[in-house]
Amino acid sequence: MSTGKRVSALLLLSTAIVWPVAAFAQSTGAEGPPPTESEVPDQEQSQDIDSTIPGSVVPGDETFEGETVAEPDVSLPGGSIVVTGRRRRDPVRSSSQVVTVLDTESIARTGEGDIAGALTRVTGLSQAGNGLVYVRGLGDRYSLALLNGLPLPSPQPLSRVVPLDIFPTSVVASSLVQKTYSANFPGEFGGGVINLTTRAIPEETFVTISGSVSGDTQTTFSPGYTYYGGDYDWTGYADARRDVDARPGLREFFESGARVNDPGVDTRGILDDLGDPNLVLVQRIDDLPVNFSTGFTAGTAGDVFSDGRFGVIATGSISNKWRNRSIISQTAVNEALDLDTDFRDFVTDNRVLVNGLLGFGLEVGEHQFRFTNVYIHDTLKRAALSQGQDFQNDDTDLVQNTSWFERQLFNTQGVGELRFGDLEIDLRAGYAQTKREAPFEYEFTYTRTNNANDPLGDLFLNTLDPQRGGATVAFSDLEEDLYYGGVDVSYLLTDWLTATVGYAYTDTDRFSTRREFDLRASTGFPAVFGGLRPDALLGDSLLQLGFDRDAQNAAGIGPFEFSIFETTENDPAFAAALRIHAGYAKATVVPVPELTLDIGVRYETADQSVVPVEVFAVPRQSPNNDRQTMLDNDYFLPSATLTYEITPDFQARLAASKTIARPQFRELIFQTYFDPETNRQFNGNPFLVDSELINAEARLEYYLDRESRVSIAGFYKEIDRPIEVFSSFSDNEQISSFANAPKAELYGAEVEAQYFYDLADFGDWFASKRLVAIANYTYTQSSVKVSDDDFAPIVGAPNQPASDLFIDGVSLTGQSDHLANLQLGIEDLDRLSQLTVLLNYASERVTARGAGPLPDILQDPGFTLDVVARQGFDLFGKDLQVKLEARNLTGRGNEEFQTNGTQRIDINTFDIGREFTVSAALTF
Repeated sequence: MSTGKRVSALLLLSTAIVWPVAAFAQSTGAEGPPPTESEVPDQEQSQDIDSTIPGSVVPGDETFEGETVAEPDVSLPGGSIVVTGRRRRDPVRSSSQVVTVLDTESIARTGEGDIAGALTRVTGLSQAGNGLVYVRGLGDRYSLALLNGLPLPSPQPLSRVVPLDIFPTSVVASSLVQKTYSANFPGEFGGGVINLTTRAIPEETFVTISGSVSGDTQTTFSPGYTYYGGDYDWTGYADARRDVDARPGLREFFESGARVNDPGVDTRGILDDLGDPNLVLVQRIDDLPVNFSTGFTAGTAGDVFSDGRFGVIATGSISNKWRNRSIISQTAVNEALDLDTDFRDFVTDNRVLVNGLLGFGLEVGEHQFRFTNVYIHDTLKRAALSQGQDFQNDDTDLVQNTSWFERQLFNTQGVGELRFGDLEIDLRAGYAQTKREAPFEYEFTYTRTNNANDPLGDLFLNTLDPQRGGATVAFSDLEEDLYYGGVDVSYLLTDWLTATVGYAYTDTDRFSTRREFDLRASTGFPAVFGGLRPDALLGDSLLQLGFDRDAQNAAGIGPFEFSIFETTENDPAFAAALRIHAGYAKATVVPVPELTLDIGVRYETADQSVVPVEVFAVPRQSPNNDRQTMLDNDYFLPSATLTYEITPDFQARLAASKTIARPQFRELIFQTYFDPETNRQFNGNPFLVDSELINAEARLEYYLDRESRVSIAGFYKEIDRPIEVFSSFSDNEQISSFANAPKAELYGAEVEAQYFYDLADFGDWFASKRLVAIANYTYTQSSVKVSDDDFAPIVGAPNQPASDLFIDGVSLTGQSDHLANLQLGIEDLDRLSQLTVLLNYASERVTARGAGPLPDILQDPGFTLDVVARQGFDLFGKDLQVKLEARNLTGRGNEEFQTNGTQRIDINTFDIGREFTVSAALTF
């Protein structure tokens, strides 16, 4: 390749890194525009490009002669991540911490439509299957997610952090993963931090429209189930049908503060409001439709003041996706894994994701300002039919579920990054609100007794009696408000010393309610009525008969009546709060050009509370003091990372720190939640306490050139009182909960290699092509330490021996021994043209401890293979991007099971189809 071509290729590549050229989001729609000729700087300009990372105070900084420097936009508390070295290089190499930065082009290469999928390609990261990203095999409680350096609340009560699959790649300029702790981050830092930086100021005005269609072999054009719901269900927004305030019987009952069995409660009025056939009647769809998404991204910018630039970015998209799962769901009665129940659940999920971003950016001289507003609305509509055997009574049950989970996140934040020569001041503040509503969660059970002495023993009947069928309905509501702010000041004291001090404050309040009602009929209820389908069982005619004794006598049936019991009367509502004040000081010391020490300490004080809320006019006789949590803790959290440049291309790092992991609200609140992803129920434990972690890491990094590198690392963690998931049985149903194990240790190693090979020597067609090879592997071992005198308190058993819940030596929940990723691709440097093959592997991991003597519940993610092709075209002078995706070509399903070595039962096992997507984006 000629020198000119090589320079042009490098310039184009560097511009692609600077400018957010987002991959089209398969599940969410919009993406950014490809770079235009006006955005490609010439060689003279490129030598003067400054770091786009805000707030960089870099001791002893130089630049390679003639080197193009264009770094991804990363917004973090405490200033830039680039703080080391004699030369300004890519942030992965020159950072004083262990980081991985996914710029827009790296995200685009994976072809993933959301950030969760893209992050699973990072060394040591894995996804739990529901958008939760695990760092080094640890659970989501050890991961921290930030947006522009500010905290993100989660709209999912079963998740510590926001499920990252709700963030489309179209709104993200970069994603940084930092695995070593530094004092400018919150103290809840277990496995690492994931910081998303939103897009800011475009180079020129543009509008991009996009769309996609997709399908998978288990769902698309296959039969499935749904229920009508409302006219606007396809948008993910509920209409008045699911609004409790629009139903007078329910509204008056909830507002009255009465218990459902108090005198004067209008039982008939409540039942009338619960019998809506549009919410309870499951219908079969012979051919489920294809998935679709559509969206737009637009931006503009212009010069302001004498040396400023102001820009606006706006994105919006909607996606609608269907998924079938045929789940094997079994439970065991003993450690020999003899079956207790054996069910087959057929579940059809319809997920609708709506999101939008409106961002404003201002650059004035060295100062940068962001005002970012993010809105995400994520809805799951679920219809399920289950049939299975209960081996304790030899009955066969047919269970129908309909539900609607509506989650919403709104986040508004402002960031100011000011630079006055050697002085940097970062100002950050914002507000976020999350909501989750799950109205009218219905479950109807029909039972076939299989009893030869029962004249109706061969029929499925629901007599609204726990002995033969039943009906329940639940209403859940969660709202969380988060206010946060902080200030960081950095100063270059000398050419070898930078000092930073900062303060951060967060104020979180959550209110959570869950009301579940068991609908019953008395013993006189005619068994033949039990054959009615759910909408007729709660229909007007039967309800009228149930409240009309004269009509019953005239018909020669009964007498019978309907009644309602509230199963959540002891724990209907909780209020939770967390207040954190934090201050820190850190220094970056460069005593000689080859050596950098980043050292600091953070002080955090936190008040955390979870308190039952009285919703009834007449309080219960005795408060549930064992169901409330009051934690008041403070910590000094030191951290230090030493980076030594052995040669210009070879460096070593040593890091050590102390961090914490607080129990999350969802782990503390003694309420039952159903997780539609794992198909299990969860309940909190108010006795949980903070976990404390000691972290250490050693790392070697070798850089072949600016983009190609090899690294190897070893890491160790000691965790005091780690929070673990365990399982128990309640009324013959398995429920997962949480408890503090006494101690745990974790150690491992990871290897990463990234190599780009120029193909110019292979001929004209290859003149602008190169091969891309990115591989990483993480090995992790962990063990829980339990002795006979250790305790693990839970509700009802404050002196619970830890050995009853945990076995000494078992691995931590969520931790895979082996994680591996491989990307092989060919791409063009002169225009958009990429073909990438992606292979991912995760070994078995524990998802929950077994109940009593039962073995642990394991998940085996296994191998997945994806192929992504991206191609750019000129369409009448406009830029057109087309993407083809083939996902899960190995046909790997979800396997979650228990085994004792000879016998296996499946807890949550189902096939996952091969998925194919065609998408396009046109930029004007």
